[in-house]
Amino acid sequence: MQAGVIGTGHYVPENIVTNKDLEKIVDTNDEWIRTRTGIEERRIAPDDIDTSDLSYKAAVEALKDANIDAKDIDLILVATVTPDKPFPTVSCMLQERLGAHKAAAMDVSAACSGFMYGMITAKQFIDTGAYKYVLIVGAEKLSKITDWEDRNTCVLFGDGAGAAVMGPVADDKGILSFELGADGSGGKYLEQNGDYIGMNGREVFKFAVRQMPESSVNVVEKAGFKKEDVDYLIPHQANIRIMEAARQRLGIEEHKMATSVKKYGNTSAASIAIALSEDAKNGKIKENDLVVLVGFGGGLTWGAVALRWGK
Repeated sequence: MQAGVIGTGHYVPENIVTNKDLEKIVDTNDEWIRTRTGIEERRIAPDDIDTSDLSYKAAVEALKDANIDAKDIDLILVATVTPDKPFPTVSCMLQERLGAHKAAAMDVSAACSGFMYGMITAKQFIDTGAYKYVLIVGAEKLSKITDWEDRNTCVLFGDGAGAAVMGPVADDKGILSFELGADGSGGKYLEQNGDYIGMNGREVFKFAVRQMPESSVNVVEKAGFKKEDVDYLIPHQANIRIMEAARQRLGIEEHKMATSVKKYGNTSAASIAIALSEDAKNGKIKENDLVVLVGFGGGLTWGAVALRWGK
């Protein structure tokens, strides 16, 4: 069986925090944030909404889009670094809430690469025939581990969730190739220090502008295609300059790259999932398109897939 995406969904909180809003609480300004990150606003969840709630809303939409009942899901994978609590996992909370009673459930912790790790894990189960349908959710409530007095990090992050149902698709569709990687020696550059996110922006930037373009090209070549064959690129929505490095390396036009970063900021494991869902629904991703998804994150970790869109 060939594993592919058969349904998507996403959810972001209603509360919008603009760059102008941040000017009131830290020493920063709208122009500085936009020119260096491409971010204009982000969504912040209220206190009574946690990661499992965001996950549920995205998952319900994905199941509906796939026309799959929750009871038919064999495995739930939730990629997050901001679970409601250490345990039970968000995936187990989601299983109970959805009524997906036969599904195994586990969380995946690979920071911003988490959704890619989830997709590639799901592929192994589906390709072997062990499971038929896998629900993958990338969800984060980063606002609860953001230091709102640190102007270098608080401007970057937002809350949200994206989901995909994966299952068997036609032989010429689905995930054609993938790459996963990690470099634990760089973990100190992006980590949770005590209660908050800590980041060495310079080192993370250097890593990302090298790894994202390299992984993008690698999965295209592994799939037997050339850069010119790529129809759409969905990079991790962290920073427009890093995203542009990947786009330029592939040589694709600006309108063929997802750019939800300006609306939502960096939503970590939810980032690629939200962009995939949005652009599948608004028609930017079309039947038979060759799509590249690529992300990097704390760990340091990275992951990429090349897939042929369609069922």
